[in-house]
Amino acid sequence: MIDALFKERKVLITGGLGFIGSNLARRLIEIGAEVLVVDSLIPEYGGNIFNIAGIEDKVKVNISDVRDEHSMRYLVQGQDYLFNLAGQTSHLDSMHDPYSDLEINCRSQLSILEACRKYNPDIQVVFASTRQLYGKPDYLPVDEKHLLRPVDVNGINKMAGEWYHILYNNVYGIRSCALRLTNTYGSRMRVKDARQTFLGIWIRLLVEGKPFEVWGGEQLRDFTYVDDAVDAMLIVAASEEAKGQAFNLGGDCVISLKDTAELLIKANGGGEFTVRSFPAERKLIDIGDYYADDRLIRELLGWKPKVSLLEGLSRTIAFYREHLPHYL
Repeated sequence: MIDALFKERKVLITGGLGFIGSNLARRLIEIGAEVLVVDSLIPEYGGNIFNIAGIEDKVKVNISDVRDEHSMRYLVQGQDYLFNLAGQTSHLDSMHDPYSDLEINCRSQLSILEACRKYNPDIQVVFASTRQLYGKPDYLPVDEKHLLRPVDVNGINKMAGEWYHILYNNVYGIRSCALRLTNTYGSRMRVKDARQTFLGIWIRLLVEGKPFEVWGGEQLRDFTYVDDAVDAMLIVAASEEAKGQAFNLGGDCVISLKDTAELLIKANGGGEFTVRSFPAERKLIDIGDYYADDRLIRELLGWKPKVSLLEGLSRTIAFYREHLPHYL
């Protein structure tokens, strides 16, 4: 039982007040881990103190920026696991402010790994990477052998961050691996803008009783429900076979954006959307169709998604119907 491996173990989560980090923290608390979350709470980057509502007395919180080398040097000490989730996620922001993206998604990752090498070389690290590394696919589904060809600054810096983790695994023995996430969604994701995912805007507008826009509509995507992403993180952290590897995560189906919108309205029991052409600024960095070949993690480690897209959307809508004001 993988859960038992984390009982009473010390776990550090960077970006731990964000969407995926807070869901991971909740799961780890449930299984008896000692959890320390680190988050800058910079408004643009998704951290939200409400994300740990109900577990405030069970989790330690350190408000710090991963760009602060001195803080990270101290925080990694004594930890058994590091889930390295802190990052700048907006592709558009990375084009408008490339230097901040460079600092957070690239340079800071190197600093964190240096802190591990010097002060806690026995730590086990999982890095949250992204499907954005692949750019516009040459073939579908995209497997891990596909050429890496990012189409924006965010993808380039995330690629460097991922490779630092694999390098430090291979050269220094800092046990590290990476998950290339794709369209992760669920409770506690950012919904006040599209910095994290377009689904956030769709769901917010739907819950508010307003129509939402679908850009293009024919693009194919796959989606990973956050609980399934958390499962994958625990599995790779606990598996020696995962060290030095990068794994794709996918979902339970491949679906067009238009059909996703229709499924969302079904989950909601009503609503409206309009289809419009892609804004020019976005089209320049759009990757077109994308869905993952995630057979590597399924066959090597036994992971598979448990939550269907319809069920995941239904759970997500129910969460925001109850808690939307905390996310605006």
